[in-house]
Amino acid sequence: MTDRRRRKAPPRRNTRTRQVTPRTHWLLLSVLAVTLSTALLLQGYTHHMFRITSDAVTGARGRSDTVPTQVVHGGPVIANAATSPHTAKAQARTVVLTFDDGPDPVWTPRILDVLRRNHVHATFFVVGTQVVAHPELVRRIVADGHQIGIHTFTHPDLARLAPWQRSLELRETQLAVAGAAGVTTALLRPPYSSKNDALDDADWSVLQQADAAGYVTVLSTQDAEDWQRPGADRILANATPHGRAGQILLMHDGGGDRSQTVAALSALIPRLKAHGFRFATVGAAVGMAGPVQPAGLGDRLQGMAFIKVLQGGDLVVWLLGVLMYAAGAISVLRAAVVLVAARRHRRLRSRGRGRSWGSPVTEPVSVIVPAYNESAGIEAAVRSLLASDHPVEIIVVDDGSTDGTADLVESLRLPVRVIRQQNAGKPAALNTGLAAATYDLVVMVDGDTVFEPDTVRTIVQPFADPRVGAVSGNAKVVNRGGLLGRWQHIEYVVGFNLDRRLFDLAECMPTVPGAVGAFRRRALLDLGGVSDVTLAEDTDLTMALCRAGWRVVYEEGARAWTEAPASLNALWRQRYRWCYGTLQAMWKHRGALVQRGAAGKLGRRGLGYLLLFQVLLPLLAPAVDIFAVYGLLFLDPVRIVGLWLAFLLLQLMMGLYAFRLDGERPGPLWSLPLQQFVYRQLMYLVVIQSVFTAVSGSRLRWQRMERYGSLQAPVGAEAPGNERPAQGPVSPQRPPYAPVQQPAPYAPVQQRPPYAPLQQPMPYAPVQQPPPYGGLLQPPPPPGFRQPGPYETQQLY
Repeated sequence: MTDRRRRKAPPRRNTRTRQVTPRTHWLLLSVLAVTLSTALLLQGYTHHMFRITSDAVTGARGRSDTVPTQVVHGGPVIANAATSPHTAKAQARTVVLTFDDGPDPVWTPRILDVLRRNHVHATFFVVGTQVVAHPELVRRIVADGHQIGIHTFTHPDLARLAPWQRSLELRETQLAVAGAAGVTTALLRPPYSSKNDALDDADWSVLQQADAAGYVTVLSTQDAEDWQRPGADRILANATPHGRAGQILLMHDGGGDRSQTVAALSALIPRLKAHGFRFATVGAAVGMAGPVQPAGLGDRLQGMAFIKVLQGGDLVVWLLGVLMYAAGAISVLRAAVVLVAARRHRRLRSRGRGRSWGSPVTEPVSVIVPAYNESAGIEAAVRSLLASDHPVEIIVVDDGSTDGTADLVESLRLPVRVIRQQNAGKPAALNTGLAAATYDLVVMVDGDTVFEPDTVRTIVQPFADPRVGAVSGNAKVVNRGGLLGRWQHIEYVVGFNLDRRLFDLAECMPTVPGAVGAFRRRALLDLGGVSDVTLAEDTDLTMALCRAGWRVVYEEGARAWTEAPASLNALWRQRYRWCYGTLQAMWKHRGALVQRGAAGKLGRRGLGYLLLFQVLLPLLAPAVDIFAVYGLLFLDPVRIVGLWLAFLLLQLMMGLYAFRLDGERPGPLWSLPLQQFVYRQLMYLVVIQSVFTAVSGSRLRWQRMERYGSLQAPVGAEAPGNERPAQGPVSPQRPPYAPVQQPAPYAPVQQRPPYAPLQQPMPYAPVQQPPPYGGLLQPPPPPGFRQPGPYETQQLY
């Protein structure tokens, strides 16, 4: 039978809708991603591309044809290398203490204390990364009267770098010193350098480029070899001059444990003073005028900004590291919890707890099918419902379709009620179906979904428990072809067989899916029907039921087959609407966080779980990906790949167990690694856009979903033209929660020719409403039932 109702178009509110999709958030996200990437690249270059190592020989010494003879046999201080090179030596009985690789937060202060106690000044050749990390030590070095020289920014072998990298190393170090201590220096000691006669042609090209940049190179004449840590006595012997010639002594205040250096220095200074030696800085020992000068305002400001940027990068890297460890620990904990919960849920059901719902439920059920432009799959959906082994009343509410959906259902001449209404949205269509429903148990199913013969019977059995107000079924993807179909299939199987079992045990089910859900009609009417204030009406409705004290459970045996989006664009629109609607529902029901009883369980368990795993962690996902690339480039790539494989293995284990619980073949899980590079990114971008949309206050419209006609009617359904009488008694009852047999393949439905344009029907005269088939009278709407209100925007599916 068919009910033809013409409803007046709902009045539009005098409100202006803002732009649907705010575009500025993508610009902001891009800026944040570029900024984070730049910061990590800079940190990677300055901290991980090169490491501070000992001043050992880095390779075989090359030819020295271009090194001037006067330099090879000259003093360790070399100037004008690019033009007319000349060298200088320390004065007789003068020892120049030089310290490389600092400043170090442990050893530099101790060395400074030794120098202060002995009233000796020295020269410190600092590494730029250490200056950035400890600028206060550079200021102390200058304040104590010591000289500053540069030892490059990351301690590389300059001879092995390109000219532009050499310039970058020198400039960055100079900026760091200017920002830290407000001075600039003309003194340079290249890493891995030693005495003059060790210079080769590559080294000489470095000295020439440094001279062109205004630097004087300072080598050494005596090496304490403290970098080998041979013991304080050996360092003392290596550092003691032989004869009266002046020496530039090489020692270290950073780059490792320098306790032996401190001990040897404490004995060396008094010994040399007793033998008539004096101590001086490099400039004073060779008569150089003012190698260290106050920095200009521009250099100082740039240097301070440079230090702040790098320190901020250090903080970002540290924070990301903490977040990565926290996210990893939480993910592992979640996996353990859902696996344990799924196993416990299965054991409880298999041990007969499912039979404790009560006596078998045999009363008829009203099935509401809201439909908007569902002609591609509505026939298969209706025929699958008619093939149910439980008595059903089927109500198709056509919400202003333009593709002949209602006409197609009517042409089938099946015992299905069709109600037409002007387009008002899915919540309004569901409320219309609730008002027309005859029975107290109501099953809601989307128009792109087909049921198995026992789905209705199975999903209503938990209603034997009077505390149960809603039951979630098990939705499965029917169009699994291609990577996108496989990925959604994996997501559905894991979500329904792990997460929902956890929600069931924790009594905090947040969503009964629109594809397959059952409700007590009186519970819904007590709430005022289905609300239209969110785009996730199923989530909103489920949360409202939980807060009203009803129990919401999961019945894994109630299977429904639904069409999933077959393109990335369609998937984006669907998940965007779902995510945004879920955020709306979470915000609407945030008061459950402080409530007690069933509402409190939903708030503190269900909402907390959704907030952590469906909002916060996806928001961090872009940073995780960027940090992973950073780790591959600058950290230990083997460890990064190992961590990725470990988490992939964890997901695979969860997938295998979920597929086993659902009786599915695990073959599609081979695509799980590929899912991490496309599907995962799409999902977290959906969350990001949804959050920005919600924060900006923009209103999102219903998105029309594409239908592909991949649904098939079950074998044994009625052929077109055959009237089906009202169903009689229930077929023999299958034990609740017994293993479900895999459904038989659906027979293909013969494709109907395109519909000819339908003439617009004349306005209907008031007709007395005929009773539903079977002679059951239509009950009047109970008190308190709320008809759908006006809508701001046209809502589609």
